[in-house]
Amino acid sequence: MIQVIAGNKGSGKTKRIIDMANQASQESKHDIVFIDDDNRYMFDLRHQVRFVNAGEYSLTSDQMFMGFLAGAVAQNFDVGLILIDAFKKLIKCELDTTQWLFDRLEALSEKHSVDFVISISEDPAMLPDFIKKYVI
Repeated sequence: MIQVIAGNKGSGKTKRIIDMANQASQESKHDIVFIDDDNRYMFDLRHQVRFVNAGEYSLTSDQMFMGFLAGAVAQNFDVGLILIDAFKKLIKCELDTTQWLFDRLEALSEKHSVDFVISISEDPAMLPDFIKKYVI
């Protein structure tokens, strides 16, 4: 399952995704991974949530980011939820070119029983149609 939290800057997306991660860490039997582009919110997460600063890995494209996510799933079969903040900063491309990425995330989710929650800094009305179906 993929869920997208979309909104303009300052609309509360990051607080919402952090709250979702912390709540999931109390309820889930699976491992929770929170991916961000810097360390800014590391200490807002419960210690049970694995925080990853993807900014440390010099990801330069959406293809590299997809490989990064697949590697995170491959290295730990207990991961049940991956939350991604600052998605647009991490993929370094326009959203309308990422349908392939969402298709691959959907396949990865189904094959390995991993859910994704993605925070996108964009007005929900301006999202491409293939992303709008995931907005919560």
